[in-house]
Amino acid sequence: MPSKQIPVVEMKNITKKFGDFTANNKINLTVYKGEVHALLGENGAGKSTLMNILYGLYPPTSGEIYINNKLVEIKNPNIAIQHRIGMVHQHFMLVKPFTVTENIILGMEKTNRFGILDLKKAAAEVKELSQKYALLVNPDSRIEDITVGMQQRVEILKALYRGADILILDEPTAVLTPQEIYELGKIVHNLTNEGKSIILISHKLKELKIMADRCTIIRRSKYIDTVDVSKTSEEELAAKMVGRKVSFVVDKEPKTPGEIVLSVKDLMVKDNRGISVVNGLNLEVRRGEILGLAGIDGNGQSQFLEAITGLRKVESGKILMNGADITNHTPKEIFESKISHIPQDRQNRGLVMDFTVAENMILETHSNKPFSKNGVMDHHQIKSFTTKLIEKFDIRPTDETKIAGTLSGGNQQKVIIAREVTHDPDLLIAAQPTRGLDVGAIEYVHESLVKQRDENKAVLLISLELDEVMNVSDRIAVMFEGKIVGLIDAKKADMETLGLMMAGGGSA
Repeated sequence: MPSKQIPVVEMKNITKKFGDFTANNKINLTVYKGEVHALLGENGAGKSTLMNILYGLYPPTSGEIYINNKLVEIKNPNIAIQHRIGMVHQHFMLVKPFTVTENIILGMEKTNRFGILDLKKAAAEVKELSQKYALLVNPDSRIEDITVGMQQRVEILKALYRGADILILDEPTAVLTPQEIYELGKIVHNLTNEGKSIILISHKLKELKIMADRCTIIRRSKYIDTVDVSKTSEEELAAKMVGRKVSFVVDKEPKTPGEIVLSVKDLMVKDNRGISVVNGLNLEVRRGEILGLAGIDGNGQSQFLEAITGLRKVESGKILMNGADITNHTPKEIFESKISHIPQDRQNRGLVMDFTVAENMILETHSNKPFSKNGVMDHHQIKSFTTKLIEKFDIRPTDETKIAGTLSGGNQQKVIIAREVTHDPDLLIAAQPTRGLDVGAIEYVHESLVKQRDENKAVLLISLELDEVMNVSDRIAVMFEGKIVGLIDAKKADMETLGLMMAGGGSA
């Protein structure tokens, strides 16, 4: 249990302005020793900004920070580390060709008396620290060879290696599988048992309810409330976060699917190592249905998606769109065949991070009317188009000239979704469409997918969130070791049956 007599962090009346935009407006936060304190808010509410101030990445415009009852000025992350604060960012900051040990000691390398780096000794220290907190990471593994969940453990170890007693976890479950989320919960419990204090930025209310002791809610840059999580329902947390009642159930009318839009036959695809990871996959998606693709990460879903969208070579088999063969066509040709795609990696595949929001909105259509006339861009039309989408999809901030890379992860996702659903596709592929989104935005995305289905479009939903697959889909296909091992009506699906199929132990 947290010691409520010992505040380790106090942020008082923190305000942060970027020009005319106020990201934090007189926010207060108190974190006690040994507690997990959740920071909850909509996308763009100011959560990450507040934590970036605590970690020294931004200076506050005004306000005070106390660490262990002492007024401090945290000008940069080195000073934060001196105050025993560590931060694990949503997008990991690891050197992929380096080993676990090399990443953890980077910037804190220790040499022997001859001035030579002693990696063996460092690896032993990393192993000891890993075992102490049950993180169980191989110090000699290369980052590029380990799972996302293991990479997150390396980031946690990096902070602990630097002596962190206060650990900030920014959206730690956004890229994890259900099993990895369960393991993270145990890790967090181990850390607080050792007296560490955890600040958890999260949108996932179910996991927040399991992991957190208390929760501070921010809405539109302002402090709303701090509550005891065990005494507050998910519905109450959601309402405080978005300022209205939120529906957790996707409301959709029964609909009879129409003709086949996407047909995949005996598909074979290899990964970057030349190993076959999609092994004779067969799948059909029809008009007027949402087909959910469920599976444990690493069973060929990514390569399957890349093959459909023209980003990876198909070794054998066929991909048919409205009866036309689009196998190994270019991404442009596939887009022109009326396929829209919400990619699972928004930063590498969904956006050009250095482009403005307006430029990203017209990536695939910039040469078309009304955005271009006789080879000249019509900026008035582009601005008008983007402004309407910003309002419709509640993208923040509301400035179409903002650089996409400066938006929060959730708002970056909204830009992609807004762009893709306005292309009037026959098939919408939505891969992890709600990753990193708050409950209000998730509700809107799900409604958008259902609207596409109700407009007689075909929707292929790929998600690691079983709740999402079961809640949104009409039919569910389960993928295991590169094949579809079962198809089930979503109304008849349950967690146990799907979990067994995902592990290769059953079929439907």
